[in-house]
Amino acid sequence: MIIGHFHTAFTVSDIERSILFYTELLGFEVVGKQRQSNDYTRKFVGYADADLYAAMLAIPGVDHGQSKHLLELNQYITPAGQKLDVQTCNTGAAHLAFIVDDIHSTYNFLVSHGVRFKSEPVAITAGRNEGGFTCYFLDPDGITLEIVQPRRQTAS
Repeated sequence: MIIGHFHTAFTVSDIERSILFYTELLGFEVVGKQRQSNDYTRKFVGYADADLYAAMLAIPGVDHGQSKHLLELNQYITPAGQKLDVQTCNTGAAHLAFIVDDIHSTYNFLVSHGVRFKSEPVAITAGRNEGGFTCYFLDPDGITLEIVQPRRQTAS
């Protein structure tokens, strides 16, 4: 039975570029880095020649549970991978959503630093998140990310 979340992982083409994106633009902190070129990793990932770099990232001040990180970035040295079409409409594509307190200022900051967005912030007008705002953007490898500003809670 599943009892919790350990981390989410993305395979990236240039781990140092991705680390800079996630730390300098999104505010993550690196809580671990390692080269994984060992029998355990090769068995685990299912590649006899697996050799990769991994970086574990956390949102400062957030309890990420037992793993102590939310996001793991992996760059495979071997086997060499290929770029996939990770558009959000494609089967198997995924995205990771982050909560922000001011979506408009976050959007403006990221746009001013060259981040590519699929739209400007959109008001959520239906469903369980009605009253909030959301928009998709892309990391350096074209992986879809989302920022969400939840609706303001009203005092009861």
